[in-house]
Order: sequence, then structure tokens, then C-alpha cells
Amino acid sequence: MDVASDVDLDQAKALLTGKSVSKRLADFACGLRFEDIPSEVVAHAKRCLLDSVGVAFASGTYDFARRALSALSMDSSDGRFPVIGFADRLSRRDSAVFNGVLIHGLDYDDTHVPGVVHASASSLATALAVGTDRRLAGREFLTGYILGLEVTSRLSAVAGGEFHQVGFHPTGLLGAFGAATLAGRLSGLSAEAISQAQGIVGSMASGSLEFLESGAWTKRLHPGWAAASGLISASLASQGFVGPEQIYEGRFGLYRSHLGQAWSGDPEIALRGLGEEWETARIALKPFAACHFTHAFADAAIALHHEGLRADDVRSIECLIAAGEVGTVCEPAEAKRQPKTDYEAKFSLPYVVAASLMKGKLSLMEFGADTLFDPRVADLAGRVSYRSDPTSGFPVHYSGELVVNTVDGRVLRKREQINRGAEERPLDDAAVAEKFCDNVMMSHSASFAEQLIGLLTSVESVPNVAELAEALRG
Repeated sequence: MDVASDVDLDQAKALLTGKSVSKRLADFACGLRFEDIPSEVVAHAKRCLLDSVGVAFASGTYDFARRALSALSMDSSDGRFPVIGFADRLSRRDSAVFNGVLIHGLDYDDTHVPGVVHASASSLATALAVGTDRRLAGREFLTGYILGLEVTSRLSAVAGGEFHQVGFHPTGLLGAFGAATLAGRLSGLSAEAISQAQGIVGSMASGSLEFLESGAWTKRLHPGWAAASGLISASLASQGFVGPEQIYEGRFGLYRSHLGQAWSGDPEIALRGLGEEWETARIALKPFAACHFTHAFADAAIALHHEGLRADDVRSIECLIAAGEVGTVCEPAEAKRQPKTDYEAKFSLPYVVAASLMKGKLSLMEFGADTLFDPRVADLAGRVSYRSDPTSGFPVHYSGELVVNTVDGRVLRKREQINRGAEERPLDDAAVAEKFCDNVMMSHSASFAEQLIGLLTSVESVPNVAELAEALRG
């Protein structure tokens, strides 16, 4: 670390007292340098980057992506910004929207576990848009991306899973603040302007969980909209547009407006260990393209399959799950047992357990029509129930246990206390690369996938992010 970087970070830390949360986050954003970030955090951020791009390529093969691109192209006739996996170009704002849709579109992207938030989708979409526009070097792009991960994750972790309980999706809601902060940083704004950008984006941040009731597509839009809101807010702040200072801790700030005036948490939790403890390291990569709350159960069911258990052996299956996860993947119970779309299935614990046990795996294919409408899977899902588990590690971990009652009177149990992919059980580099190649090769060659791995794993050496964005077009 050079002397100038030491001074910048020390100055930023010295300012982290006596100011609003948004001002202190802005001070940190301005003071952060690539050299300040531990090498292991950089390495994990690059895994998240690689994983996100791979998922975006896979999403590009689905109908929702083509329809989103068609809609966004209507307002981007003069667009010049590349998008991942497509020859089309969009405006800066719309490229961020679309890339966010692609990264989050299959619910296969990473999750900051304590915050229960998908931090990469909005952060990467924003960093690509600003980095391409300003032709930034890879090191600065990567610094901004990590900044977005940190801010989004920290703000969401303040409330843990509470936003879900009242119907808000943290990925859209908190992602907007991370996007505004990193957009301001990468655009060269002052700390005061970055603070203003956070205040402004508070009036744009959104994300309704109503999609759960029908498997609607709106969740896919949330991180892209967060990215666009961050870009717009940073632009407004750059021109002196004024936002509220206490957007987090104020009387009608983020937490009280969304969680109720009785909320008694402390927004300053977001600042603890800032610059010394890195939430980016706690981001989990997904082994399955489904809601993270279902993953421990999928692994347990797959293990039971490989131990010889079959659907015909099962009288009933009880899932032991954290109370804070129930509303997302277990209720309403009848609807969860009979999902009608692939997206409903991704948020159905009975379906995930049944498909995993029947097939012995849970790939993208298990969310296709052949499995979704298989009457044998539906019959098994109808034998799956749940019970609240007070020993779950939620929200630090997404635990899960299956209790299987067999037709011949046996009781089988399989528990996963720490979900695979979490900080304590990370996917190794080989697994991340394999997932990436599988996703990219849904539309491109193996040699192209290998070429991208080389580019993305050395992104800090890229001289111009605009060249990276071009390469990602495919």
C-alpha cells in the first residue's frame, strides 16, 4: 500500500464520527482505494463477478430476457452501451437495467447471507455502465463493484430478514443505495454529492415481494431498476440536486418507513468495522438456481436419493425451517405444493425437495416443463410439510433438515446446518468455473467461456472497462 493510499483511508476513517450514516458511507467511498482492499476480498469479489456474468449468459437464453430487451430497446434507439451476451446496444441507464435483469433473472446469483440480499446484480450492472461510460481502468471498476457490494450488504444486514416479513425485496430496495454510492464514486463525485445521491435514491428504492403470489417476473427487474435509480441519483447529485441527509436514521428514513415507526434497530450497525471487516467475504455463491432458503433442503434430498431413498418409499417429509424463511418458500402451503411456473417453483420448498429427491440433482433442467409438470413430482410435493426450527442458523446461515417417514415405518433425518456456498462452506474455484462454463455454454462455445474466464479473473489488469464490456457481448 503506498503512502497516498494510507493517507486517503486514514482521513476517511477519521471522518467516520459525528455525521449521518449517509455522509460517513460517502466519506468511506471517497477514501477507498484498491490497495486498501485485502487480497482475499478481491479474490472473492472476482469469483462473484465471474459467477454473475455466467448467470447473465444463461438468462439470455430465456424468454423473459428477450422480452425485456425488446421493451428497453423501444427507448434506446440511439443506445451505444453493450449488454452481456447480446449484440444489441442500449442507453447507459437501460443497459444497467437489462444487465441487472440478466444477472438476477434465474435466481442463480450470489447472496449476502446475513443481509439476505443479492448484492452483485445491481452493483455489477452499475459498475459496468459507469466504467464503460468513463472508460475506467479495471482496478477502479473492481473497487467500485466491491464498494457497491459492501454498502448494499451492510445496509441490508442492519435489518436481517425483516424486510421480507413486511413484503419488501432487499435486492431492489438496498441495492439502490449501493448503486448510488458506487455510481457517485466511479463518477468522481465529492463525498457531499455521494451523500446527496443516497438521500435522493431513497425516493426511488423499491421492490415488492408480491411476485411470490403468482410467480410474476417483477423480481427479475428489481436489481436493474436499483442500478438505474443509482445512476440517476448520482447524476442529479452531481448537478446540486438536494436529497435528505438522514435517509437511513431519520424519522421517515429507510428503516422506519419500511419496517414501521416501532422499529428499534440501529442503522449505525452498517458502519461497524467499515474498511476493516469486509462483508464481501460473506457473500455466498449459489449451487442451485432457486431461492437460497431452499438450498440446504435440496442438498439433503439429493443426499438421501444417493443413499437409495425413492419417492415410492416416502409416506411424508417434514422440513424443519427457520420461521423467518417460511413466508417466502412455504406459504401459502397449497400454492407452494403446486407451482404453475418455473419461477414459482424456485420459491417452493415442497417442489425443490420433491424434484431434488426424485432426480438426485437440481439443475436448471429441473425447473423445466418436463419436471415442473411431472405428476410424480407433484404427488411427492403434496407429501411435504414444514415445521418451524428454533435451532436454525438463520440469518447467519440458511439451515435445513428433512425428517422422512417411510411407508415401512422408518424415520430418516438429514440436516444441513450450514448451506453449501456460504462463507464456511464456499464453492471452490473449480466449482465456480464449472458453473460459469455450464451457463455460458448454453449459448456459446467452450473456448469462448475459457477466454472469458481468463479476462474476468484478471479484470484488475484491464486498461479500459469499455473493452471488457465489448468482450462480454459474445
